[in-house]
Formats: sequence, structure tokens, C-alpha cells
Amino acid sequence: MVELAESKKYQADPLIDIFLDDLWSSRGLSDNTLAAYRTDLRHFDRYVQDANSDLTLVSQQLVRDYLDVRLEKGFARTSSARLMSSLRRFYQFLLLRKLIQVDPIAQIKSPKLARKLPDSLSEQDVDNLLNEPNADDPLECRDRAMLELLYATGLRVTELVSLTMEQLSLRQGLVRVVGKGGKERLVPLGELAITEVEGYLQGARAELLKGKLSDVLFPSKRAQMMTRQTFWHRIKLYALRAGISTHISPHTLRHAFATHLLNHGADLRVVQLLLGHSDLSTTQIYTHVAKARLSQLHSEHHPRG
Repeated sequence: MVELAESKKYQADPLIDIFLDDLWSSRGLSDNTLAAYRTDLRHFDRYVQDANSDLTLVSQQLVRDYLDVRLEKGFARTSSARLMSSLRRFYQFLLLRKLIQVDPIAQIKSPKLARKLPDSLSEQDVDNLLNEPNADDPLECRDRAMLELLYATGLRVTELVSLTMEQLSLRQGLVRVVGKGGKERLVPLGELAITEVEGYLQGARAELLKGKLSDVLFPSKRAQMMTRQTFWHRIKLYALRAGISTHISPHTLRHAFATHLLNHGADLRVVQLLLGHSDLSTTQIYTHVAKARLSQLHSEHHPRG
């Protein structure tokens, strides 16, 4: 069995870039998704080269050996599941292009993953978090508007930080979101979100731009589009100040948005549309969160709970 190589000089197989270019042009995948595919395929390609083989000559046994090495080195099952997804798509591409005769991945099952319920926040925690930023400070006023909009719409963090002025219509109370695969959807804003965003646009945004021209709705203090990592750190700051001990990230508010809607009787398919999920099964995990919360409330407050 070949060990995972670390120091040997490596030249990536050009088939990887050809495959990624095809994915980009045909499916419009995000840069983050493409980067994940590239990382997985190059690591596997390096292992294949060290075994004196080639990506088009890979055997089922070589794939199994690679998975065994990853297991011995302590790679998480989630990481190996993502790798298998990358390899399946890559080898299906090679098969369609007639670059291979047999798919070496076809008979290999992906590792089974435990169904993990997403972290969420109580409605009180959300109130505390959203009220924490100081509206008199330009940066915190921006953050307050972002948090309110995030909870009102359930946007992904990338969708939020990349919003432009033309995507927002306060008069109609809507935001036009460009989601995964370039798919667009219209998401309604609540009254509180509209109020916070209006207040931010009346003063704080101009202060952050300092006279520079930009179409970014929520610019950084350098008048550029904010990174996802920056917003993540901002949320952590407010959670700490609000005394919230739950693990929190921008995605936590997306989970809270979905869970709280379902707790208040929203239809699952409506929530699916608002979240931008292409598959209803992806949305259904939130029904488990809602049911878990209802069971907890019952046990806490019912006299025979």
C-alpha cells in the first residue's frame, strides 16, 4: 500500500482542470465547490502517481487502498464522503468522454454518515443577538442590518455578503438572490429588516464608503465586498457580547430562520423555496429540529411530561 505523499514534486494531471472547466461551464458551480473538487482530486492524483499509475488506469483496489490510508491517518468520515463524491463525478465524466472503459468507483460505497441536526438558536437568543450591535456606530449599524436581513431571509453567507444595491427593493420588500448554480430566487423581507436596512442606507453606508463608488450593499471598512470570514468573526463578537454560549456562525441564523418558520406553522415547500434548496429532502432536516424543540417544550411544561 502506498503512503500519502507529502514532499515529492508533483505535477497535476491536466484531466483535472479539463473536468473542472466542464463543471464550471455546464453547471455553474461556485468557486468554493470547484476548489473542494480540485483539492480532493489532486490529493488522489498525487497518490496515484506515487503508485506509478495514472488517473485513467486506476483500479478499484487502488481506490480502496487510498481510502484505507486516509482512515489510518485519521481523516474524518465526512471528508472521505466528500472525496468519494468528487471521484464519482470525475470518473463519470471520464466514462462519458470514453477516456476509460470501466468506472473504478462504481462498486465502492461512500462512508455512511450520521444524520446531524443543525445547530439552531432560540427566538430569545436571536432577539438578543440582533439587538447587540450599536446602531450609532457605522460598522455595527451595517452589521445590525446584515443580521436582521440574514434572519429575515435565511440567505447563505456568500449570498449575503455579495448582495448589490440593485438586488434590493425596499419598496417591494424583496431581495433578489443569486444562489448555488447561478439560480435566482426572490425572498421577502420582514418589516424589521426593512427598517434596519433603511436606517443603514441613510447614513452608515456612505460613511463606510468614504466617497468611493461601489454597488456592494454591505461594504467593508475598505469599501470592498466583505469576506465570509470577516462576517463570521463579527457574528462571534456579538454572540460573545450577548452571552450566547451556543456555537454560532452565519449558517446558524439560516437554520434558525427555517426552524422558527416551521415552528410557527410554515409549509415545508415554502421554506424550501425561501432557502433555495433544489431538493425537498434537504429542507426536511429542519422538521426534525422543529419536532425536537416541540418535544423539549412538552417535557418541560406539560404536567405529565
